Amino acid sequence: MLRALIFDVDGTLAETEDLHRQAFNQAFAEMALPWSWDSAFYADLLAVMGGKERLAHYVETRHAGDLPALRPRLAEIHDRKTRIYGELVEDGRLGLRPGIARLVAEARAAGLRLAVASTTSRPNVEALLRMNFPRGDVPFDVIACGDEAARKKPAPDVFELALARLGVDASEAIAFEDSVAGIRSALDAGLPVIATRSRYTGTHRLDGAFSAVSDLGEPDAPHTLLSGTAWPGHVVTLAGLRAWQDTREAEA
Repeated sequence: MLRALIFDVDGTLAETEDLHRQAFNQAFAEMALPWSWDSAFYADLLAVMGGKERLAHYVETRHAGDLPALRPRLAEIHDRKTRIYGELVEDGRLGLRPGIARLVAEARAAGLRLAVASTTSRPNVEALLRMNFPRGDVPFDVIACGDEAARKKPAPDVFELALARLGVDASEAIAFEDSVAGIRSALDAGLPVIATRSRYTGTHRLDGAFSAVSDLGEPDAPHTLLSGTAWPGHVVTLAGLRAWQDTREAEA
């Protein structure tokens, strides 16, 4: 029985990654740091999961000689970036990806539990949800963030945390991801995964997902199937997810 849906944030709920890049660059400028990350370089940096870890990796590999002086500033740089990112989101520059609001509404109306499992920090998640689910009507029962887990993705910790807080078994939930590391994290937590292709994961192999699609789709804007399970009308719906779950249980 399908009881819960668990969503990654960056690249899955919304195309957040380039806004994160812009926020990092603005923080660097405000703090008089002569750094600038273009899209291609940031795509490479995304192999490191978590903004704090990404920043530390950059300094350690590109500015190792300055590391003793820069290390005490890393938390301040990241805090500045997080504030700027929140301001950019609240300026209305980030909407949800196709099909997200619709599927979340379907699941909520049917009484399913909903969770976020993300390596990003909680203020980033809350800013995105606050702007896209106004009037305090945030539909997620659980928010599990990277800072609350012992290990970042591709380790399964944040998905295991979400499952524990939801009070459901992995066999009763489906995860939504967009990256190699995210898929691995969800699979190792025992979750079946639907993968969507995002701007910064265009070259990622989405192996392990039982269905890979361009996005969740809308009735008037169907998605493109990339691999695996196909969906009626090229739209991922709650009815379709339940039908897949019933078939899976019947074959088990």
